[in-house]
Amino acid sequence: MRVGARVTWAAAAISAGILVLLGYFFNNPSVLAVREILLRYSMILAAVALFLGLFNLVWTVHWKRVVELDRGWAYSSLVIVFFLATFILGMLFGPDYRVVILFFEYIQLPIEASLVALLAIALVMAGIKLVIQKRGVTDYLFLGAAILVLIGSSSWVVSGDGGIALLLGYVKVWLTQIWAVAGSRGILIGVALGAVATGLRVLLAVDRPYGE
Repeated sequence: MRVGARVTWAAAAISAGILVLLGYFFNNPSVLAVREILLRYSMILAAVALFLGLFNLVWTVHWKRVVELDRGWAYSSLVIVFFLATFILGMLFGPDYRVVILFFEYIQLPIEASLVALLAIALVMAGIKLVIQKRGVTDYLFLGAAILVLIGSSSWVVSGDGGIALLLGYVKVWLTQIWAVAGSRGILIGVALGAVATGLRVLLAVDRPYGE
């Protein structure tokens, strides 16, 4: 019985994947309609999975920490309060409600900016540690590029009109718009190839996450 269920789920997953792929290669109304239905149901299931993940995070992690007065329970209580406030107001009045926008502008955006600033500092510190431990050519290049980008992004360089400020600004743009963009595109190509390989493994029933 268990083997039959696995075969059924595998056949359903393979059929759904093939129908969605056919909708991108053939302009047939029936195939396009089936693809649209499958994509809509997949988005609904993804939204439900996201909601369950958020509920699990709030309930099993933060609420448990508040009840047990564990370390960091005050921060967990703030997370729960603002999560419920944002969720309820968003469901009642929509995401464009003024209070929801204020939460986003004055809470989420400053936190994200702080995390990005910490990430930049962490990258510089990691580069320094690499230079101290290994002292390779690539380590020196990484550290130098990170320092140049940080200096080129500073306020006195961005607002300055001197020769050094302009030179550092051009170097920062050259590093970020050419080298960084090329690296990010390479990473995206690798992610796309990995996604294609994973999809093919699921279509061929090599990997069966739906049967776990």
